[in-house]
Amino acid sequence: MLSIGIVGLPNVGKSTLFKALTKRSVDIQNYPFCTIEPNIGIVEVPDVRLAKLAKMSNSAKIVPTAIQFTDIAGLVKGASQGEGLGNQFLANIREADAIVQVVRAFSDASVIHVSGEPKPKDDIEIIALELILKDLDTLKKHLPKVEKNMKGGDKDTTIEHAMLTRLIPFLEQGQPTKDFEVSEKEKELLTALNLLSAKPVLYIINCSSNKAVLAYPAHIKPALEIDVRLENELSELDNEVAEEMRQALPHPKNSIDELISACYTLLGLDTFLTTGEDETRAWTITIGTRAPQAAGKIHSDFEKGFIRADVVFWKDLLKAGSWAQAREKGLLRTEGKEYVVKDGDVVEFKTN
Repeated sequence: MLSIGIVGLPNVGKSTLFKALTKRSVDIQNYPFCTIEPNIGIVEVPDVRLAKLAKMSNSAKIVPTAIQFTDIAGLVKGASQGEGLGNQFLANIREADAIVQVVRAFSDASVIHVSGEPKPKDDIEIIALELILKDLDTLKKHLPKVEKNMKGGDKDTTIEHAMLTRLIPFLEQGQPTKDFEVSEKEKELLTALNLLSAKPVLYIINCSSNKAVLAYPAHIKPALEIDVRLENELSELDNEVAEEMRQALPHPKNSIDELISACYTLLGLDTFLTTGEDETRAWTITIGTRAPQAAGKIHSDFEKGFIRADVVFWKDLLKAGSWAQAREKGLLRTEGKEYVVKDGDVVEFKTN
């Protein structure tokens, strides 16, 4: 399962956000480093298509897709050198596929800020710089090994060395790995290094629905403004009631469901669907996945024995009312091994 690490300076709302996401009780106290061991929760990806397809198919159950969220201990300036809980923090980020950075953008004298007062721009830069510094440390230790291996004349090692000699100065200028341009081969070698600043980032601007939002850099994208404390309170209510209360606010912010969907997009994921009497289910694939590999998400033998895929877009299937009607109306297509499965495709795989 793909994993999102929730990061930020101490006491900016990470654990409150985690609780709102997972509806799971975690320790939320008003002091730095409350979260030491990372909390882990599995969160369903909201998908209105599932209930509609399940009703059509009279499915016995619905199985949504999910993302793992990890609430990681707060980082402070100097974490790359081991300050605070730096080493542990950075190790936990390395295990994540993407990062959600919580940035405090509200003023409240009763809530301690590690730097004295919240300054969103500075908070964002501190974490970005610490990730870059840790990557520099990693690469400078890795470079001598690459230089040693170059003596064997390996082509990939030569390509990696040339890439590193460009990447290290790039990082030294304060630019993250994710902004570094690479060829397809270099991308493959870079991925193997699992650098922290290469991971995609979604910024959560933790603000109040009733107070002014502290200024934060306009260039940080993607970013969502969320009243984290309010979302935590709303997570205890029925979804419809919570949405009504949210929309009644004079300045409604983004919701937790929007955050989950944004994370899914951040990871470059699509969802295809299967439906029948047993279950209606969402399956996670990376954008660009071909039909045999999508079949392999259901069972590895399906990829090996793939023959064809019967495909219909979910809205067309609902309009038709059944698989048989979709076939009669020419809405159902038969696709082969080269077909790229699209988000919202409802699929039946034929295998031997």
